[in-house]
Amino acid sequence: MRMRPMHKLQVTVVAAALVIVTIAATRPPAGAVDGRRDPARTPAINWTPCASGFECGTMLVPLDYDEPDGPQIQLALIRSHASDPASRIGSIVFNPGGPGGVGTEELPLLFSFFPVGLRDRFDLVSFDPRGIGNSTAVQCFDTQAEEEALFAEASTGFPVGKQEEHRWIRTYRTFSEACGKRNRDLLEHISTADVARDMDQIRGALDEPTLRYIGLSYGTLLGATYANLFPQRAGALVLDGNVDPVAWFNGGNPKPLLGLSLRLRSDLGSADVLQQFLARCGALPTQQCAFSAGTPDATRARFDELARRLRAHPIVLDTLPSVQFTYALMVKLTVDFLTTVAPVPPGDKPEFPGWTALANLLGELWQSSGSSGIASSSVLGPSAERNAVHRTAERYSGDNQGLAVACSEAPNPRRTSLYPLLAAFSFARAGDVGPFWVWSSDELCATWPAQADDAYRGPWNAPTAGTVLVIGNLHDPQTPYVAAQNMARLLARARLLTVNGYGHTAMLNPSDCANEAVTRYFVDGSLPPEGTVCPQTVQPFGR
Repeated sequence: MRMRPMHKLQVTVVAAALVIVTIAATRPPAGAVDGRRDPARTPAINWTPCASGFECGTMLVPLDYDEPDGPQIQLALIRSHASDPASRIGSIVFNPGGPGGVGTEELPLLFSFFPVGLRDRFDLVSFDPRGIGNSTAVQCFDTQAEEEALFAEASTGFPVGKQEEHRWIRTYRTFSEACGKRNRDLLEHISTADVARDMDQIRGALDEPTLRYIGLSYGTLLGATYANLFPQRAGALVLDGNVDPVAWFNGGNPKPLLGLSLRLRSDLGSADVLQQFLARCGALPTQQCAFSAGTPDATRARFDELARRLRAHPIVLDTLPSVQFTYALMVKLTVDFLTTVAPVPPGDKPEFPGWTALANLLGELWQSSGSSGIASSSVLGPSAERNAVHRTAERYSGDNQGLAVACSEAPNPRRTSLYPLLAAFSFARAGDVGPFWVWSSDELCATWPAQADDAYRGPWNAPTAGTVLVIGNLHDPQTPYVAAQNMARLLARARLLTVNGYGHTAMLNPSDCANEAVTRYFVDGSLPPEGTVCPQTVQPFGR
């Protein structure tokens, strides 16, 4: 939502590719408002009622802020009005992460996770960033079927072995070439900084003198970029599940030795939370954690043995007969399910199923792997992640749009021959989860054909109008806690709020204490005391 957790999970389908982002580029003078924006040009938002009591809107913004009178693109927005109009304070803009998070879908999905005090007193506004969703969007094929046919050739999750690696590299090279041919102009103008400039247009259209903002995951980089492009207008910003901007940009070096996910330590974050999951599970009886082997050490050994068995043979479960569970798919789903402790959102088909669902899945795989019902037919290819249409009749959308943002500004190694070595390096330091990050994030950008024109890569210490509230979970599987510490140190005015808990972002892994702090911050501007550590309200396995 990632969040996008930095990648999106669909529980009943096999999906491949998470993408992360980086930027390289131009910088305005420190502390100065970005001169490319003319306040007189602020467009209006055309609002109309849409489903479930929300309003949907559109607005036009320049494709290139260096040419404000040039081609325009469309942004799609959504808004909920404050439920207590008499006490309304203003608007809060929300970005769910990604890159590739579709705000017009995620705001309704996550609406109940916003503290009641915010829903009562603020309009909540989100949008699909340029290149994404219902805004002017990247599309690399005429139809979704064409894209699915291409990705059906690649492995599910990530490649294992030289044959799968070659096929993976070939598939994503073909995808990159197709995207470059169809979307060249757009790909050069979808940087995080371009989206930050769009957010300032949205702020102006909402008639807000300063921006109030909540950003999750990648949305923290977007918020930090806004804070440094428009420091005088950065009023109240909450950055939750932080990306380290310096690691994101490889310290300004465009020729990195490590891919982005390794610089962000996402592999180490996933490895840490997996060990926490196995220890918490192993301390419980199987009635409370289905994968428990009776002790933490025995449960860790069981996971290692399950990985070994799946490397030898894929498994078909009776409950999901259309899916063959390979080693790579098991690892991918493990990383995905670690995103949240409890299902998010609650319901029959949550986007993020949580730790209990992971324990149930691993338990089923363990039982089946010890039986004679081992599948031997070819491994099922990934169902293609959907991409939104750009300049074509058929419209389809999905996570691959985030690739366009990430790869257009990400410093990742360009030599595809390096990625097996990087996967081995990550496996050595992070175990089974490491290669997933290398292949499903970094390698996807190795052959990308475009570079963003107007990205922003620092500095990050412009004095802002308000103090930024930075939130980090101690055990985050995608953006480790050290990134929140680094973000708080980089920003000129910031306060770090720590949540003693698990999962990616505090919003998706709720803490009543953190929600109270966020509400006070927006309502009256008060900050939690320095060094505040909040407990997580929802505990793993319902304890």
